[in-house]
Amino acid sequence: MSISHATFNHALRIPLAAEVHSRPSLRLNGPETLTHLAVYARHEDDAEAHQLASQNQLLAGLCQHFGVAPPHPEARYFFHDFGSFRLQWESHTEFSTYTFAERRAHPVAPEHAFEQVPLRHVPDEWLLALEGKVMAATHVTLQQVSASLTEMRQVFAGNLLVGSDSQNFAKVWTDFAIAPDGFGRVVIQDLGMQYQQAGRLVQRVLEIETYRMMALLGLPQAQLAAPVLNGIEAELARLSAGMSDGGDALPGALAGTPGAPDDERELLHKITVLAARMEKLALENSYRFAASKAYYRLVQARIDELRETRIPGVPTIREFMDRRLAPAMNTCESTERRQQALAERIGRSNDLLRTRVGIVQEQQNRRILESLNARAAQ
Repeated sequence: MSISHATFNHALRIPLAAEVHSRPSLRLNGPETLTHLAVYARHEDDAEAHQLASQNQLLAGLCQHFGVAPPHPEARYFFHDFGSFRLQWESHTEFSTYTFAERRAHPVAPEHAFEQVPLRHVPDEWLLALEGKVMAATHVTLQQVSASLTEMRQVFAGNLLVGSDSQNFAKVWTDFAIAPDGFGRVVIQDLGMQYQQAGRLVQRVLEIETYRMMALLGLPQAQLAAPVLNGIEAELARLSAGMSDGGDALPGALAGTPGAPDDERELLHKITVLAARMEKLALENSYRFAASKAYYRLVQARIDELRETRIPGVPTIREFMDRRLAPAMNTCESTERRQQALAERIGRSNDLLRTRVGIVQEQQNRRILESLNARAAQ
């Protein structure tokens, strides 16, 4: 019995199976120089399909300049050898990455490795189109050149040097800083990497830098949310004091007087407005905080894959991230927890006040009924 593949397979089987192989690492064999760009293009008011289209338009413009057919508009991965350089493009939810790789004829000293980068082949007009969108920009040099710790410090202009030995087949050096040319710098010394190991190592290092920057996007929102949360918290404390004092905290309040629930209704209205402000703030921050948490987990996973061992006198990449990135992520997480706790407190106050208003209304209705019964008896 013959069964056609169209009817035999689930509609998503082929694309899901292809997803596993959709983002292979570059095949690198030093000496190589690479330039990596992460282009951020997410806007809150744009649908994901529109964002993918805008990223594809950028890629199509670059391909057309070199007379190369662009990928399908719905493509999320693209690789092409342009002759003078190779390009690997990947589309993600919020950004796309462009990795330009150029093979060198001869190795050069690390201090001169960044004088000629593959980005020089890219037209200036295309680079100008990225204005205001570049989230990460890094130059990487990969070669079998030995260098002392002193020489490496000179390459990074005396900045705090971060480095590690990755499984005894490569050394990774960087400072996670932006050089005067606007790019970060990474030096990878090949100590005998096997087939595709170099490509995977470069990919991990570049993903650490990209996901680190994307994770930090949550920090400004956490800092902006702090004074707003302080204001909401102070207002809730004032309204709660009015509830516990039986309305005395409010000027001219008659909340404790039977039959006069107007002040409770006013208090309920204010707490409802406070709840709406809290909900609006949580909605504005929820996506960003969740994304930062996911990116941070990816950073930690990529560091685990490096299997670092210490180079004497130099902090490892994990140590650098623990000291510089982890506090920012803790700030985002604590702000998110504070939002949730404050929303729960507002909800409890709201429920309590609604109960008070309901009791007062019941008492008022009972007095009205008693008055009607008295009149009927008369």
